[in-house]
Amino acid sequence: MSNNSPTEKIHDHCCSADGVGTHGKQGHDHDHAHDHAHGDHSNSSWLQHWKLLVALVMLVALLVLAYGFNIELPKRVGLVVNAVAFLLAGWSVLRLAYRKLLLGDIFNEFVLMSVATLGAFYIGEYTEGVAVMVFYSIGEWFQESAVKRAKASIKALLDIRPDHVTVVRDGSPTRMKPSDVSVGEIIQVKVGEKVGLDGVLISNMATFNSAALTGESMPQTKSSGETVLAGMINLERVIEIKVNALFKDSKLSRILEMVQDATARKSQTQLFISRFAKVYTPIVFFLALALILLPSFIVDGYVFDEWLYRGLVFLVISCPCALVVSIPLGYFGGIGLASRNGILFKGGNFLDVMSKIDTVVMDKTGTLTKGVFKVQRVESVSIHVDEFVRVVAALERASTHPISRAIVAFAGDIDTLKATDVRELAGMGLQGVVNGKVVRAGNLKLLSQYKIDFPSELANEVNSLVAIAIDNEYAGYIVVADEVKDDARDAVENMRAQNLHTVMLSGDKQSVVDQVAKSLRIDQAYGNLLPAEKVDKVQQLKKSGKRIAFVGDGINDAPVVALADVGIAMGGLGSDATIETADVVIQNDQPSKIVTAIKIGKITRDIVWQNIILAMAVKGLVLLLGAGGVANLWEAVIADVGVALLAILNAVRIQRKNV
Repeated sequence: MSNNSPTEKIHDHCCSADGVGTHGKQGHDHDHAHDHAHGDHSNSSWLQHWKLLVALVMLVALLVLAYGFNIELPKRVGLVVNAVAFLLAGWSVLRLAYRKLLLGDIFNEFVLMSVATLGAFYIGEYTEGVAVMVFYSIGEWFQESAVKRAKASIKALLDIRPDHVTVVRDGSPTRMKPSDVSVGEIIQVKVGEKVGLDGVLISNMATFNSAALTGESMPQTKSSGETVLAGMINLERVIEIKVNALFKDSKLSRILEMVQDATARKSQTQLFISRFAKVYTPIVFFLALALILLPSFIVDGYVFDEWLYRGLVFLVISCPCALVVSIPLGYFGGIGLASRNGILFKGGNFLDVMSKIDTVVMDKTGTLTKGVFKVQRVESVSIHVDEFVRVVAALERASTHPISRAIVAFAGDIDTLKATDVRELAGMGLQGVVNGKVVRAGNLKLLSQYKIDFPSELANEVNSLVAIAIDNEYAGYIVVADEVKDDARDAVENMRAQNLHTVMLSGDKQSVVDQVAKSLRIDQAYGNLLPAEKVDKVQQLKKSGKRIAFVGDGINDAPVVALADVGIAMGGLGSDATIETADVVIQNDQPSKIVTAIKIGKITRDIVWQNIILAMAVKGLVLLLGAGGVANLWEAVIADVGVALLAILNAVRIQRKNV
């Protein structure tokens, strides 16, 4: 199909709704091949637009002569001039109609337009036939422009993949394609350059702009050992990164695949309109034929040309283009708007479902909280607090437990302190020798085990508490807790404002879950849940008639994500299994984006249905007027093209929305 006209391309890409994301998964070679092919098309597209412009000028000149100066061209001259204008504007439509007929595809918009305009020439209505084809082609051109605009925000993701990366081999930098770089190699990224591959930062510190990946404009500062993702832009100094994933396995490549796959998944509304158009088009074709022929049996003084004209008006207005174009365009716009906000919908069908959600079920750790433990409170009864923390950290350094890491990070530099004879006390904590003293750190069971007295109020602590004893004497405690995400409270408040029921499920202990739920004002909260028990809770909610969106980030959330009406994954820190299972991915891990996703679903649904009602109402009215002989071809084509343009402009509004 390399010789397709712009009209054919708009039909193939728009009416089928399968043409967005024309870049395949083969990588940059394929992308460049497509760009070259696109360059070949640009000349024919430019020529077609000029032909259409000339045809429009000729049509305006004919109308000015006829109605402005009351000059009527000789019939033969008029036929030739109109025929030239007709062919300039409609050659691509006529050619595609011919191809469709050869394939046995009779009932489509191109055949309808060709029959209607050629019929107008047959009955001597040359100028009206030219007008129908010119305005129809102008409408097609607007459709093409609108679809390109809708695709642009989605395809923009492709622009954040660098064509080359700088690999440090044998001490010298070498430029090469990202797809040729192996895991474990070192890449160098200069200031202002995009990171080409996922990896771990080797340099001490770096600052990145990650807006293209997450939709978040705030720069991110990374320290040595932290993960850096392809698509981030290095902002401050030359840095080095150790690659930990192949180009095809990078998070960015997976995001692009998700977006490309999303455009091929049609919503229920799209599928309905596609089925509707297949039934609707032959029905109106035969109705037009009946309108032309049946009156010959029942109308006195039947004039074939008069009823043929009515049938042609009927055909022109019945063209389903406004529906078939604007509805996929609306979903493309919704997916594009979401991607600009750091949200990936894996299909237009999930936009539909998201608009109907009434209950949001959320995991706690990593979804509403940061999933990173931090020291919240320190109490020392025997030595100075700073020295107390350093002693405990020296002992905890021997463990890789998240609570131990939090205490070590809080203590800072403790290189001068060493713990010896460290051993783990199963289910209770750690014991070791620091500065010649026996130090024990763990839960209250540990102190009870060694008959060490401690304040009774410690048993009421909700968060994780590390009790410490030095030489068999109670010395104090450290409280460690997961932090609630900065926007979690606003996110839940916005859900309440949208009349959404909120539920939190967690494997953490019930007291911690209750505390978080109370601080965020979540409607229901359940703790101490295994993955299978989370599934049971969601099934119970579904049985009660709830439409559920489940939001999670861990691998244990994957079964619940799959079960929900819409599964949402926190994509920045979330597990690969959950991201693959989810229907929607929030790239920057912000819970506030849950409400944004729901709003985008509702915006898309509203605009799509506005277009359906507008198109059906106007077409129904003009069809009746045409059948009754009240509307003429001029009014039919203005109504058809006008409705299509209004529907397109309405669909394009989605891309300009702020949510």
